[in-house]
Amino acid sequence: MPDLAHQFGQDLSVGPSGDLAAASGTTLGQQRVLRRLLTNAADYIWNLSYGAGLGQFVGQPAAAERIRAVVRGQIFREAAVARTPEPVVDVQEGPAGTITVSVRYADADSAQTQTLSFTIGGA
Repeated sequence: MPDLAHQFGQDLSVGPSGDLAAASGTTLGQQRVLRRLLTNAADYIWNLSYGAGLGQFVGQPAAAERIRAVVRGQIFREAAVARTPEPVVDVQEGPAGTITVSVRYADADSAQTQTLSFTIGGA
């Protein structure tokens, strides 16, 4: 079932006919994984256990290993992520307190490899 096309932290998208754009398939799965990883735990009032809250790790010592563990603990909560092969999570701490996260996983429906990369922290 389609959902609104919305990348975390950005505005809603406009569709070709001028209405709100919809997302489905692998795009919808990517949106949901990204939203789960970046939403703070307990911020989603309809499900207080939803969200990994990766932003809380910016500036914390040894954040890379903790982020990797949190991502692995949260990613299988999304139906779009296949159980096998195991997702690969790469975390790089950069300058000015930034953290770049790259997650590679297999889409549960298509079995195609999906890659999400995003940066948290910084100005």
